[in-house]
Amino acid sequence: MVESPSKCRSSSWATTIWVSIHPWTLLLTALTLVLLTDYLKNRRPVNYPPGPWHLPFLGNLFQFHLDMSHLHLEIQPLVKKYGNIISLDFGNISSVIISGLPLIKEAFSSMEKNLLKRPILPSRNRVFGSNGIIFSSGQTWKEQRKFTLMVFKNFLLGKKCLEQHIQEEAQHLVEAIAEEKGQPSDHHFKLKYAVCNIICFITFGESFEYEDAQFQELMHLLYETLCLETSMMLVIDGHQKDWNPAEPRDFIDAFLTEMKKYPDKTTTSFNEENLICTILDLFFAGSDSTSTALSWALLYMTLNPEVQEKVHSEIDRVIGCERQPSTRDRDSMPYTNAVIHEVLRMGNIIPLNVPREVAADSTLAGFHLPKGTMILMNLTALHRDSKEWTTPDTFNPEHFLENGQFKKKESFLPFSEATELQ
Repeated sequence: MVESPSKCRSSSWATTIWVSIHPWTLLLTALTLVLLTDYLKNRRPVNYPPGPWHLPFLGNLFQFHLDMSHLHLEIQPLVKKYGNIISLDFGNISSVIISGLPLIKEAFSSMEKNLLKRPILPSRNRVFGSNGIIFSSGQTWKEQRKFTLMVFKNFLLGKKCLEQHIQEEAQHLVEAIAEEKGQPSDHHFKLKYAVCNIICFITFGESFEYEDAQFQELMHLLYETLCLETSMMLVIDGHQKDWNPAEPRDFIDAFLTEMKKYPDKTTTSFNEENLICTILDLFFAGSDSTSTALSWALLYMTLNPEVQEKVHSEIDRVIGCERQPSTRDRDSMPYTNAVIHEVLRMGNIIPLNVPREVAADSTLAGFHLPKGTMILMNLTALHRDSKEWTTPDTFNPEHFLENGQFKKKESFLPFSEATELQ
């Protein structure tokens, strides 16, 4: 079949144009289309919170250090410039940072239902999916949070054996530190081992010597979460062999009992996968935050000998040297209680809180927050706010004392949750 002259001329014309186009022109055109697509997809809606200019794909990441370890500090100048509600894009993740106690309270009260969701980051999703307590949402979060609080309150914290175990562990930690005989040393792992031992006792009813090879391997696996699931399954299997529903020994036993109530696993979050993820959350959230707080406490006691002396005097007066401290002593030790709170304020352990995600289009302080926006609470600014604290940048236990008595402040939210503001 012979093509018509007109078709041949069209084909020849198209070929000539294609050949004459420079490769750089094609690349520039493609790049322009990609950037335009990204802009249209990620452009900020009307009445969106203000913030610095952001790049396509990178967002505002180019403005911060690559390791993001100082993000909470680098954000503060932007807060001063743009106000207490600002927008930042971390790559393709749109986020809003909320500062100041009035706005944080408004977010938790007026937007509480729309802030119950946690964003699922890629790394977290690979290991946990939507399981556990910290980053789960909806029914899973409600079930696991309610159950965990119930176990801690009624089953574990109500037992004298737990407080006794904490006292013994504290004594063991003191002895381990005393073995250094006052020489300079790094207590990081000793503190972490002590805290993790308590969590081990709570979750699967065992504790270990700090030098125990199995215990040290468990600590190592905490940072190798992809391998930890297999290790946890072995612990759970061991529990099931001698498990007695009538006499739960620890968190795993209580969880296994709850699982038996739901034969249809599709209607509940009580399953083995969630058990593993919840235990991991207890280790990650409990061990790291608590051991870090203890490290800050040691540092501030070293840097403030006059505070250390007052704490020591109160301990000698209330507890003495013949027994271990207990929770019933707390109300009789206002200064020590104030010091612990000031350590958490200055330590700034979770500076931007655990992120939340807007579950539906919402409004805060007159600004529009689209569904899917990540919300971060600026606890760094809150705990260093000169309107809330007399000496915001100085370690000062008097922040939590009034006429010699302990007084908790509304602006103290080291582990911010809605319940703390209600």
